[in-house]
Amino acid sequence: MESFLSKVKECSAVVATLDGASKSRILRKMAEALEKGSERIEAANALDMAAADENGLSAALKDRLLLDGGRIAGMARSLREIAALREPVGRVLEGWRNDADLRIEKVSVPIGVIGVIYESRPNVTADVGALCFKSGNVAILKGGKEAAHSNAAIAEILQEVLDRNGLPKAIISLLPDGSREGVAALIRQDRYVDLIVPRGGEALIRFVSEHATVPVVKHDKGLCHTYLHEKADFEMATKIVVNAKCDRPGVCNAMETLLVDRAIAREILPKIHEAFRAEGTEIRADEEACGIIEAALAGDEDWDTEYLANILAVKVVKGIDEAIEHIRRHGSGHSEAIVTEDYSATERFLDEVDAACVYVNASTRFTDGGAFGFGAEVGISTNKLHARGPMGIDELTTYKYKIYGKGQIR
Repeated sequence: MESFLSKVKECSAVVATLDGASKSRILRKMAEALEKGSERIEAANALDMAAADENGLSAALKDRLLLDGGRIAGMARSLREIAALREPVGRVLEGWRNDADLRIEKVSVPIGVIGVIYESRPNVTADVGALCFKSGNVAILKGGKEAAHSNAAIAEILQEVLDRNGLPKAIISLLPDGSREGVAALIRQDRYVDLIVPRGGEALIRFVSEHATVPVVKHDKGLCHTYLHEKADFEMATKIVVNAKCDRPGVCNAMETLLVDRAIAREILPKIHEAFRAEGTEIRADEEACGIIEAALAGDEDWDTEYLANILAVKVVKGIDEAIEHIRRHGSGHSEAIVTEDYSATERFLDEVDAACVYVNASTRFTDGGAFGFGAEVGISTNKLHARGPMGIDELTTYKYKIYGKGQIR
């Protein structure tokens, strides 16, 4: 591990000094290579999908794992979008002169070596590799074992492009020891690794947080809520909640709990229930909601569960006070939404709900680096430091101060 990381650390000096035009050109070459290597990637993914069937993975997890021609084209498109983003390194964030007439500039610089630990979704290998490269960082990638063949094929294609352009392959590396012991070793190597981003299940986040000596930015669970205020437009509300739950139930920005204002519950819940029944959604509701619609009675654990499946918890609340309090108690700080036509309720929800992304009259499914215009994301941070929400190239930089003098002494 130390030999591998020493080599990787040396590469950080190479990629940190690449000019923006060169990085963008190489990223476009990577996008072309992914498209040309589509059959190679699909063949590798077929091995992972076959293993997923044998191991009884859920439909939602298999959806996250699947790579077809359309998704590979989407990966290439993301790389081109990242290539087109403004150069994040070397930007003067602030500048001033102090009392001693020193010219001081606060300038963006790469973080260095970034380790990203993720599960299931092999497109993350391309997205994160590209984002780290664009921001002048080295990427150490540790994907889930269920996507091992797919991740290896994608990483090899990106590394071949680096090699053809005279750059070390190790700039985008897969962690050679993907075992739990290998991860434990990686997250304690603060001599070589500057940041760890774990994105996955609760057990992974807890393990990394408890054992890492390297700084950690968590991509924690997405326990997302939508609150239907008493002044909600019913047609809009139905479209939003069905999209938030059913578009892709197995992703972190999917809604897990629906909160319905008591003032409209008897009128709107049957309409929403009918829409979810058409989508095959399993409803687990509190006692009051069960008196209005046919649903299983929710237990206390349902309010704290990230289902990652087509299952929805439903609760009737007395009003906006109870809705905000429920989110405060059970939310994960990821994404929360209100549907309302009331300005005061809008502003109060935006101001009082503590989450990375807070929506008004829109689906939580938009919490995504691509949807935000970042090209892709390394993760969706539920931390408050150093990054929060979708982490794009700007969140993969830190800064230094450059100070210009004329012989001043103190």
